[in-house]
Amino acid sequence: MTEQSANAAEAELPPETQQNQGTEPTEMPDTRVLAEKLAEREQEILRLHAEMDNLRKRVERDMDNARKFALERFVDGLLPVIDSLEMGMQASENPNTPLEKIREGSQMTLNVFMQTLEKFGVTPVHPIGERFNPEHHQAISVQPHEGPADHVVGVMQKGYLLKDRLVRPALVVVSKPTE
Repeated sequence: MTEQSANAAEAELPPETQQNQGTEPTEMPDTRVLAEKLAEREQEILRLHAEMDNLRKRVERDMDNARKFALERFVDGLLPVIDSLEMGMQASENPNTPLEKIREGSQMTLNVFMQTLEKFGVTPVHPIGERFNPEHHQAISVQPHEGPADHVVGVMQKGYLLKDRLVRPALVVVSKPTE
């Protein structure tokens, strides 16, 4: 190899290797330094494990609280309904309370109750005149009817949806063509 090609090859090597060319091999790093670095890494790993464990415990606690108190807002919304029912019961015990006032109070209580349910995504299924839908209706009987067949002509019991998911199907009477 010529001197020029040797200098060119040496220029491509990293600086620490260039310095050691032609001299004795590089010395091994001090074992104390390696031991300190290892101890630092072990401490870092222990801290990360502790942090992950704390995070896992915090998430579990949050999930438990979410399960325990998921209905808290719903229950809070129903408390005025309970208060209203209790007042209605007290009013009904008084012989001087007219029946019309008790009926009016019951209607107001029902309105508050339905508003609370709707606020939480509960909607009634009351399908008079709609085409029979087995996903939302349960046919109790079939009766001859002048209108179109397979339509709901009577509702025995309303059904309810919770955010578009069926909670209870409506119990319905379905039309069939008159013969």
